Amino acid sequence: MGLYVMYFLFINITHSPSFIALFNLSPPPPPPLSLSQAILFYNFDSQETVATLFQSARMKLLHHFHGGAIASLFVLLTLFTPFSFASSSFLPEFNAIKPRHLNLLKSAVRRQTSDEQKSDLWRPLANQGWKACDSATGPTPPPSPGNSQGYLQVFLDGGLNQQRMGICDAVAVAKILNATLVIPYLEVNPVWKDSSSFTDIYDVDHFIDVLKDDISIVKDLPEDFSWSTREYYAIAIRATRIKMAPVHASANWYFENVSPVLESYGIAAIAPFSHRLDFDNMPEDIQRLRCKVNFQALSFVPHIRSLGDALVSRLRYPSGQIEEGSKYLTEVTESQGRQEAGKFVVLHLRFDKDMAAHSACDFGGGKAEKLALAKYRQMIWQGRVLNSQFTDEELRNQGRCPLTPEEIGLLLAALGFDNSTRLYLASHKVYGGEARISTLRELFPLMEDKKSLASSEERANIRGKASLMSAVDYYVSMHSDIFVSASPGNMHNAMVGQRTYQNLKTIRPNMALLGQLFLNKSMDWPDFQEAVVEGHMHRQGQLRTRNLKQSIYTYPAPDCMCQA
Repeated sequence: MGLYVMYFLFINITHSPSFIALFNLSPPPPPPLSLSQAILFYNFDSQETVATLFQSARMKLLHHFHGGAIASLFVLLTLFTPFSFASSSFLPEFNAIKPRHLNLLKSAVRRQTSDEQKSDLWRPLANQGWKACDSATGPTPPPSPGNSQGYLQVFLDGGLNQQRMGICDAVAVAKILNATLVIPYLEVNPVWKDSSSFTDIYDVDHFIDVLKDDISIVKDLPEDFSWSTREYYAIAIRATRIKMAPVHASANWYFENVSPVLESYGIAAIAPFSHRLDFDNMPEDIQRLRCKVNFQALSFVPHIRSLGDALVSRLRYPSGQIEEGSKYLTEVTESQGRQEAGKFVVLHLRFDKDMAAHSACDFGGGKAEKLALAKYRQMIWQGRVLNSQFTDEELRNQGRCPLTPEEIGLLLAALGFDNSTRLYLASHKVYGGEARISTLRELFPLMEDKKSLASSEERANIRGKASLMSAVDYYVSMHSDIFVSASPGNMHNAMVGQRTYQNLKTIRPNMALLGQLFLNKSMDWPDFQEAVVEGHMHRQGQLRTRNLKQSIYTYPAPDCMCQA
């Protein structure tokens, strides 16, 4: 709440008659955020939105005030600066970024990979004794009772993959409660600031049709319940809102705490809802329903699938050229009919400022970067980041540091991917920009992304929309020969689950091993390569069954799969 208090102190001082009279100023412009708006943002945990508007207010006042007041005003504006903005306007966030593992990098650039090693690397996974359950082999779900107990609303925060898991859980909870599910509301992500809705991302008619025999789903509430909105729940405590659902709640918890609300009011709204259903002690039909939602019901809207198909085609048949201004998605690679389909790797590289700051690791950007990330941690999490209590060396030994573009490139090179590998970079925004990606590009000159593979016109529908861009990356990742993620996280977990379900190769970096190897500055390339190959021998798509407390969406066997 401190940021909100600071915001209003700042506004009250700079807009007060005494302050204006003291410096002989004209009245300033109105603040960009009212008290009621700030309360709404606070109730839905959009702290960063307030910080952004705070910065906007500061800049407007700097432009408005003039003359002798500037020096005094500048001190005041600096005093009331949220930590994440304190010096970013005046100082660089990091020193010039240079390779941190130069000796390994030099050797990796000159690497040679044998035909036998390439063959092993690209060979598809053998049958592992599990397959997706056919409807005939899995248990038949019980019919949904004809009379619904009421409407269930859920409000989902997080990014695309966290929201996807929430949607699956929402369907399961609606089934448990015999409620009618309202198409889930996707909150604006405070990091990516994307307001894309469920219907912007997923094919809602397909979603409803696939699940029609399991639960009742409506796109919108009827007129009698039209008052039940995000804004309604943001400004006051409401009897129909379930605000304290515990993480990984049991089915009984929902019976005891949500059913009475449905019975009394005909509607219940759960916010927040992410990770609010247990993975264990669930009826088998509920587990299978969660799988059905994840692997069958959630299909992206047609324009995302079309763009994804075009990117996959251009990765497999790379000789075609993309021309700006070409008709949307009508360009077809001329050689596709004559050329054998090539193989490609998807690298998910989440290395944004949010990830870098939360890890509390040192990424080689010098004191300026350390200071910028420390201030960002203070702003977003008030300094309450568990990793902050450890040194960089301790964090790397524990495998807690996300791999930089340079480090993931060295991993792939050591595993045998050579400079002819077609690499698709699935990422939104890399902290440090091209300077940080340059070493990865040096190792893999055929690296592509959405921008290099598709024209500006083709990307028009997803431009500036992080969730839609992530959806395209998700789709391409599902259709790649090999997938690897530079750090654990929701995208990594979602892809491990999806590709396990389809028996596709996925490389899981051994973070603790790599952290220790990269700390050893005297290690030469042959020793590094040997350690990497040995440490990843059993981390390339081998199926692992789910243990207690593990996610059904990451480990779909045995809940979602049947033994062949």
